[in-house]
Amino acid sequence: MSRKIGVIGMGNVGSTAAHYIVANGFADDLVLIDINEKKVEADALDFQDAMPNLPYHTNIVVNDYSALKDADVIISALGNIKLQDNANDDRFAELPFTRVQVRDVAAKIKAAGFNGIIVAITNPVDVITSIYQEVTELPKNHVIGTGTLLDSARMKRSVAEELNIDPRSVVGYNLGEHGNSQFTAWSTVRVLGHHITELAKDRGLDLEAIDKESKLGGHKVFHGKKYTNYGVATAAVLLANTVLNDALTELPVSNYREEYGTYLSYPAIVGRDGVVEQIQLDLTQEELDKLQISADYIKTKYAESK
Repeated sequence: MSRKIGVIGMGNVGSTAAHYIVANGFADDLVLIDINEKKVEADALDFQDAMPNLPYHTNIVVNDYSALKDADVIISALGNIKLQDNANDDRFAELPFTRVQVRDVAAKIKAAGFNGIIVAITNPVDVITSIYQEVTELPKNHVIGTGTLLDSARMKRSVAEELNIDPRSVVGYNLGEHGNSQFTAWSTVRVLGHHITELAKDRGLDLEAIDKESKLGGHKVFHGKKYTNYGVATAAVLLANTVLNDALTELPVSNYREEYGTYLSYPAIVGRDGVVEQIQLDLTQEELDKLQISADYIKTKYAESK
């Protein structure tokens, strides 16, 4: 069966995701869409020039929404990165731009007859994921945001650096908004066979500092080069591959939670049918309170986007 992925928005993140897909042969067909026709056509030609030196071939289509009809996954990476350069490091600074662009793109996706899975990277991702679902009218479990998949990875990196181990040895999640109201749910974090709070006492770990680092890691990258791309693009492609392979993997993604009435990041089992099962964590009361605050913030911003 042919594997088909669409990438909408070929800026720093979209082009990185597309290159990751092409270089690793993750798709048989790749649809690239961007309002900057010269840029997206140049990217397509650049990928085609790379293929003679790659072990994979990928068929590439440019700026054709109708080609998305039978796509398995669409990755939304559109945005205006310059708006992220603000004093408060607020991802919602992009919303006045992205809410308009996403509604237009979502309408075109719907018109194309797309019936696959949407993976949203576009900021602010929880609100944007909601808008995609609202406009396309796809089932809620078929519209997913990368959410705190990257933030959880940053937390794992921070913990691993303190313990001098590989970050893949750390298990646990950041929850809530992919933004300033997110938090590390320490009750979920385990490493070296121990609960992190037990290990923190023995090893002298400053969990508050690690939590802060996981939040600020993206800002450090952004202020260093005025964009982020590798981390979030890798998260998006992991999510796309999880869908394509029906991998049924537990991931902290932005998915619609009925009890909070909004999209927010919370672990879910992801496979070919999108979110196939929602996990229920045993959180502390403090964590539940933080999650409610984050949910309320997302809902307020979503209401303002209409």
